[in-house]
Amino acid sequence: MPTAEPQPWWRDAVIYQIYVRSFADSDGDGVGDLPGITQRLDHIAALGADAVWLTPFYPSPQADGGYDVADYRDVDPRFGTLADADALLARAHQLGLRVIVDIVANHTSDRHRWFQEALAAPPGDPARERYVFRDGRDTPDGPRPPTDWRSVFGGPAWTRVPDGQWYLHLFAPEQPDLNWDNPGVAAEFADVLRFWLARGVDGFRFDVAHGMAKDLAAPLRDLGPDQVHHRIVGAGWDGDHPFWDRDEVHTILRGFRAVLDAHTPPAAAVGESWAEAARRARYTDPGELHQTFNFDFLSAGWDAAELREVIDRSLAAPGAPDAGPTWVLSNHDVVRHASRLALPAGVDPDAWLRADGKEPALDPALAARRARAAALLLLALPGCAYLYQGEELGLPEVADLPEAVLADPVRLRSRGARKGRDGCRVPLPWERGGPSLGFGPGPGWLPQPADWAELSVAAQREDPRSTLALYTEALRLRRAHAGARTLDWAPGAPGGVLDLTNGGLRCLVNLGPAPVPLPAAAPLLASGPLAGPGDGSERGRLLPPDTAVWTVAPPEGPA
Repeated sequence: MPTAEPQPWWRDAVIYQIYVRSFADSDGDGVGDLPGITQRLDHIAALGADAVWLTPFYPSPQADGGYDVADYRDVDPRFGTLADADALLARAHQLGLRVIVDIVANHTSDRHRWFQEALAAPPGDPARERYVFRDGRDTPDGPRPPTDWRSVFGGPAWTRVPDGQWYLHLFAPEQPDLNWDNPGVAAEFADVLRFWLARGVDGFRFDVAHGMAKDLAAPLRDLGPDQVHHRIVGAGWDGDHPFWDRDEVHTILRGFRAVLDAHTPPAAAVGESWAEAARRARYTDPGELHQTFNFDFLSAGWDAAELREVIDRSLAAPGAPDAGPTWVLSNHDVVRHASRLALPAGVDPDAWLRADGKEPALDPALAARRARAAALLLLALPGCAYLYQGEELGLPEVADLPEAVLADPVRLRSRGARKGRDGCRVPLPWERGGPSLGFGPGPGWLPQPADWAELSVAAQREDPRSTLALYTEALRLRRAHAGARTLDWAPGAPGGVLDLTNGGLRCLVNLGPAPVPLPAAAPLLASGPLAGPGDGSERGRLLPPDTAVWTVAPPEGPA
């Protein structure tokens, strides 16, 4: 009989995101670094993850946390050296962990050699063709930008240079957008990918994958006063937005994939795409990316019908056979789900974050219960799960950081209307004591709350009921019992309850207001205490609100 092709490692992987600045500081400068990561990789291996994804560690002025890259083939001295990167890769592989690195291909830093050459060159020079330079509009009130396009971080998406031309930056002015119509750009990034593949990386996460292609034909189009000032694209554009989710981006992605497929073994590719769900599936067409992040959970409320709709839509999306869905509850760009899931319905997380005394109160116990239940839901689903550092500790958003330490360009560019992402980037607590709870020898670049001492890795390792213990056991059971490519919903589940089966694993999540009966099978794992008759038997046990439970699936499927 023919032997089945081995399943790609990324298809059902659990991938742990490391925000490099905030993971572990080895040298006491307050900033996380590559040697610090290497020293702490055992934690991720013990957790049971399959791979790590590193946010950018390249030379950068750090105008946007390293997503403004000045040199794609080196390591920023704050984070270490190329030798440190090699040591990290070697240690990760020794522990059985694969490594994915970030590629920021929509824009560079304004300190990148190419942009410095462009600034020194006159209008029309080939050096400027690597970026998007355009003449502005002359009006009675003075020069105006070429279009009314807005930056994701707030304010205009154009900045004027001394000779009068304007350059495009969909993010901060320090992040000029590349012109992917220029063949030299594609050649450069193909070489960058080969550079890191030769050093042993196992895959790449492509930042702003849906934004690289632009409609630059004259005249450039305005978007009008109602344009959305962020990167999410609605269904109405259908590939015709001037810079988000254009059809031409797929040519760029096929070029990336050709480089990865030429490597032995082929490397993985995951894209950050905020495109509407139906169009997002195109990013995993054969010959393009292996995965795109599914961010739908990030905007879904704590509601059974809404979450089921997200799951069904994601599983039904087309794409390459080996693509499969990815699932995300938190990352370095959004409010941590250990706080977000307990916000009252309709509350804008940005409004909640603003320290104006008007934000609604948050029940931390409710937030913790929902975060633990959501973790079991996420890890029970078919496909790949991405975990953001610290969610395995149940870390909440730090919403009360002092104004003096806030550094996110989102806050600066929006003039404080949006507080920014610093609250989800606070350094991890490793120990109960010390100036930064074990993050480093001295204070970290952002202060940690005092009560994080009991959320530290050291404290949770001693507690079998901790969130760290829950995640560790969940990853072990996921590997043992889950793994199907399809999901079955139990018929007749009570209102407010999600009841699903993935392979040999059954997951029930009670998002309703009252306890519901549990199936007869003995629980494998529960996110919180279960209610029962008090006689020690399984019969009559109840699943409380905001709680999830795993059991072994019955052979005939959920009843």
